[in-house]
Amino acid sequence: MTGWRCLVTGAGGFLGQRIVHLLVQEEGLQEVRALDKFFRPDTKEEFSKLNMKTKVTIVEGDILDAQTLRRACQGISVVIHTAAVIDVSGVLPAQTIMEVNLKGTEFLLEACVQASVPIFIYTSTIEVAGPNSYKEIVQNTNEYNHHESTWSAPYPCSKRLAEKAVLKANGCPLRNGGTLYTCALRPTYIYGEGSPFLSSEMNKALKNNGILKSTGKFSVANPVYVGNVAWAHIMASRALRDSNKASDIQGQFYYVSDDTPHQSYDNLSYNLSKKWGFCLDSGPSIPLSLMYWLAFLLEMVSFLLRPIYNFQPPFTRHLLTLSNSVFTVSYKKAQRHLGYEPLFSWEEAKQKTGEWVGSLVQQHKGTLKTKTQ
Repeated sequence: MTGWRCLVTGAGGFLGQRIVHLLVQEEGLQEVRALDKFFRPDTKEEFSKLNMKTKVTIVEGDILDAQTLRRACQGISVVIHTAAVIDVSGVLPAQTIMEVNLKGTEFLLEACVQASVPIFIYTSTIEVAGPNSYKEIVQNTNEYNHHESTWSAPYPCSKRLAEKAVLKANGCPLRNGGTLYTCALRPTYIYGEGSPFLSSEMNKALKNNGILKSTGKFSVANPVYVGNVAWAHIMASRALRDSNKASDIQGQFYYVSDDTPHQSYDNLSYNLSKKWGFCLDSGPSIPLSLMYWLAFLLEMVSFLLRPIYNFQPPFTRHLLTLSNSVFTVSYKKAQRHLGYEPLFSWEEAKQKTGEWVGSLVQQHKGTLKTKTQ
């Protein structure tokens, strides 16, 4: 496909920015259209520098605005849909999460049909598959084993329904008589420079003498570096544009991980930050089973108080399960169908993320120095 154009939604986000940076190096690409509700000034500046390689057009607009989506999709060959509200703690209203993640995806699919966009790549999540119980052990599972999240929590529920809508839309007729082809990528927990979750965790530790609060001591996960997730999207776009490969990929979903060692979430945070003097909390921990029942009681209190007071539990059963389960996947199907191989090794990912953690440490020191002056 020569002279093709790509729309990236959520382009101002942690993953979306990486995808844009890799896309501009793609052969024959005339334009990257970067859509998000808001772009930070430094992101706009970065994208303006990329303009020297490929045209990068910034579109500020809401994923729930049908008119914005129709305009953004005009003349587009490939849509990469990463825009989503990520909330595993239950802080945001359920309606907001469902609207953005599900309705926004449905609106975008309709805009693709009207604008005759032939390729749609959806950024899903491992959470559409699980884990469903911290007692269940799932190791190196693949797409041929049936795993589906049973949680009614808004985030996994909205992403599961949105993914189903995307895969169901595969083969849908377009306005110009063409056909829409779709696929979905399910990355595991994404880490790397700029990660909002890691940033929050590191900043909390900096205020606590460098002690990392335990969030997933009992887990075994295979986290994936953000650069490799972005690369998987590039490979998916190449494969779907290749008539020799496309038929195997259309309507399929793929787990995306890399060669980051399987480890607990606590150990991941420690391995990425120990160079800067961070350490794990060595204090006693409450048994997971007790924490689970405590979470259940807190959720009941929240439910009962809801008519008069919005009580937000400090943790939920869903969050505890997510953070403390043994749940790992294989990326072999993405390897076979998409030609995906991790672009960055574990050592490279660790070094790049570690350097970014170091910048957070320096910022913290600068803030303390300013306060004492």
